[in-house]
Amino acid sequence: MALDHDPRSLSGQALRSGDPLTRTNPADQQPVLPPLSRPTADLLGSLTPTRAADLIAEVQTGLAAARLSTDEEAKRKAFERRASEQPTERMIGRVTFCNGARATISTVADNLSQASADFWAVGRLISITVGKIRVVALVYEMRTDSSVWNHNESNAVSVQVELMGEIYEDAHGNSRFHRGVSRYPQVGSVAHKIRARDLEIMHDLGDRKSVEIGRLSQNADIPATVSVNDLLTRHFAVVGTTGVGKSCSLSLIVRQCLSVKPELRVVMLDPHNEFGGAFGTQAQVLDASTLELPYWLFRFEELEDVIFRGRTIPEEAEILREVLAQAKTNFQNEKTGATAAGLVRKALDIGGLNADSPMPYRISELFKLIDDHIGQLTPRHERHHLKSLRVRLDALVNDPRYGFMFTKGGAEDNFSTLIARLFRLPADGKPISIINLSGLPSDVTNAVVSVLARLCFDVAYASEGQLHILLVCEEAHRYVPQDVTAGFVPTRRAIARIAKEGRKYGCSIGVVSQRPGELDPTILSQCSTVFAMRLANDRDQEIIRSAIADSSGSTISFLSALDNAEAIVFGEAVATTMRFKFTYQEPTRLPRAAGSDITDPNAVSRKTGEADAKLIATRLRGMRDLEKAPMPTMLAEASSAQKLAAAAAISAGPLATPAARPAASAPAAAAAMRPPPSFGTGAKPG
Repeated sequence: MALDHDPRSLSGQALRSGDPLTRTNPADQQPVLPPLSRPTADLLGSLTPTRAADLIAEVQTGLAAARLSTDEEAKRKAFERRASEQPTERMIGRVTFCNGARATISTVADNLSQASADFWAVGRLISITVGKIRVVALVYEMRTDSSVWNHNESNAVSVQVELMGEIYEDAHGNSRFHRGVSRYPQVGSVAHKIRARDLEIMHDLGDRKSVEIGRLSQNADIPATVSVNDLLTRHFAVVGTTGVGKSCSLSLIVRQCLSVKPELRVVMLDPHNEFGGAFGTQAQVLDASTLELPYWLFRFEELEDVIFRGRTIPEEAEILREVLAQAKTNFQNEKTGATAAGLVRKALDIGGLNADSPMPYRISELFKLIDDHIGQLTPRHERHHLKSLRVRLDALVNDPRYGFMFTKGGAEDNFSTLIARLFRLPADGKPISIINLSGLPSDVTNAVVSVLARLCFDVAYASEGQLHILLVCEEAHRYVPQDVTAGFVPTRRAIARIAKEGRKYGCSIGVVSQRPGELDPTILSQCSTVFAMRLANDRDQEIIRSAIADSSGSTISFLSALDNAEAIVFGEAVATTMRFKFTYQEPTRLPRAAGSDITDPNAVSRKTGEADAKLIATRLRGMRDLEKAPMPTMLAEASSAQKLAAAAAISAGPLATPAARPAASAPAAAAAMRPPPSFGTGAKPG
């Protein structure tokens, strides 16, 4: 039991006094304590010296513990409290105006000269004290109250700031930051230099899985971090003018994401052949000589675009749709032994196969069906349309630039093998697939991107959450332009599907563009995190402002003044809008376009000696495989019987059509219509 007071310090007069307040004795000027309660007074009368000493020790122990707790609490709050005796340069000025979004701070030039330039400048963050809360604001404008500068007297300066959020203490005494302002600064509130600790709290992501991608521009000692899960599940975009470091920044972001999410699979569309050396052994590069996208993977609209070069002839397109469905059905019936006409009709009626089904078929079967129509006495379609379509198909199949579609595998049902190679299953230390589009014909690029984007979504969906795929779309304005009448509709549809629904099934997209003003705003608005690098065009800045809800006019105005490798990031992957510099990367880890560094004699892409005009001409014709030995592919090489059949077909002469040959030699006939084996790297399809 503890006493109200130390009994040894109480006089008899104080104990007998009824005054509840402490009085001063005029004789000795000592304070007189108020009397004890009746139970306590009765207890004192029966106390022994030993018991009194124990009670006194107990009281002293309690007081010491209380003082220790008080000291620790004071030390904890000392860092957060702005003492009144702080140096004068810590105080910037006082608030003279405030509305719902902005405030004006008044100060004088003397204060500016004493303050350090690293916090008192346009683009810097400051804090305004409002009770126990510190409101964080961004400086976006500074001006004097007079148009004339006075060198002999103090000059009044008005500073315009935008309110960003506030730092407060939670129930456990920890400092937290949240966007928005609950208590606005009053007129006269003091504005201070923001402390490093407050900057850390502002950009702290808490328990979210994050990676460091750079350092804050305002304070290089503080890391710039982003949430990986929010970055991937809600999509992201990197925009900026040419030469500011978009590709380098993108490679850093992808590399950092893989460091904490190794199960991620990345498919990068590389239109300039620059990412091949940026990821080293982490990536496989598929170019025109190694990429395998069989023609049967293309849907009707995609194959139609490849065949007609974007200028579709409706009559020929209708013929193509009909023979495609029939060729797929015939091939599947041949595999299953269902060759009866009734079974064929049943297969078509139940919707099992159509022109869009990703099922193998033989190109030779297309030629046979078209020739059958031509040979009819009264064909259903005009003969000149049938002949025109056949000529188009024949030219396409024999063009070596389209070898990635027609010279590898053909009618082989290797869908699972294609998926395993494109999406790195298993990864084997290479979770990135880089698709080099620079070597493909320009008129087929849109169709290839459409197929890849569609496969990314479909494979992620079919994996039922086991596979997370990131599609990185470099130069995205090519594939999803702002003008709805431009571009390729299936490509726009495939990318838009990922942007709108991909996060539900584990498919993400990273959009990269140097002209966001020409990018479909619907796609950009679906990217919840945007890394905005230097943008000088007003239209591009306006697009960013309208697409990102978290962006503000004052923040966007800084985009034209950003340095190379510097960005402002908005959105869900960061705690609040953040201006930072990307982490420096070694030159060997930077993207580099082939042949761009002509001054580096050790560059892989740089070759010595005089250029060979014949070799250049050969490459321009799409026959790059002539200069190197054939490479093994994932598809089976042609069997001996197929090679003999192909040789026999070639010796039969150019007038021998597929329709005139036996059915058993149809695969060889299709091979005979293609370039010789030296042009390709694999077996010819049937």
